[in-house]
Amino acid sequence: MIDTVKVRHGTSPVILSIPHSATWLPDDIAVRLSDHGRRLIDTDWHVDILYGGLMPEATTVTAGFHRYLIDANRPPGDESLYPGQASTGLVPLTDFDGRAIWCDGEAPDADEIAERVARYHTPYHAALAEEIARVRDMHGIAILYDCHSIRSKVPRLFEGTLPDLNIGTHDGRTCAPEIEDLIVEHAKLDPSYNVILNGRFKGGWTVRHHGRPEDGVHAVQMELAQSTYLAVEDAPWRYDCDKAAKLRPVLQDILEALDQAGLARAADGVGA
Repeated sequence: MIDTVKVRHGTSPVILSIPHSATWLPDDIAVRLSDHGRRLIDTDWHVDILYGGLMPEATTVTAGFHRYLIDANRPPGDESLYPGQASTGLVPLTDFDGRAIWCDGEAPDADEIAERVARYHTPYHAALAEEIARVRDMHGIAILYDCHSIRSKVPRLFEGTLPDLNIGTHDGRTCAPEIEDLIVEHAKLDPSYNVILNGRFKGGWTVRHHGRPEDGVHAVQMELAQSTYLAVEDAPWRYDCDKAAKLRPVLQDILEALDQAGLARAADGVGA
């Protein structure tokens, strides 16, 4: 039996959420996917491996199910996060390129989607909320860092090539300005990576729902271009150890800076 949500408790102010790295689907759902859908092309491939061990003190909350089952980074009511722009829904009908992922007549109806929300989506965010509360009780502050990746070229979603590191704070709404500035500053320390703040990816439902800087809960999404750590951005989506070895210190530096900032704010009695 798959773990719907995997939680590793930590002592740092930093919480890592990883909603899209799993590839598990129930057998009765997987057989309903089209041949193309079964490729699971929109997975955040190996993000859990990429971040593994970078901050042992951090809490980690990881979804154990694939986003084609239910997308944990979309609102449970399926409202659009980017009105007027192409995207995919709570249960995607197409991949990022607009290709159908379900066999004819096999896409889930409203009742089935509601059941998936209750079984998978709700427990994931309940676990996040519980860990946020635990960490905030410990430090007076919690910093949620939402880990994502995507192919660097997806014409349906954005023009050209995506920047390497895409930081999203919903235009500054989900964290304090000082924390946002800190992430950008440390992301830019390696000039070989290009960095953007609140570009095409401003943060999904996870950071928008949980980020409450006025209450001491700061949230940010990091969307990595998969070209920064995969050998190729297509099957078999092989993890490139050399690329990852270059990127991991950058990510580690960001996380350590957040940890220190969180501890400093806690010591000063400043959560919000």
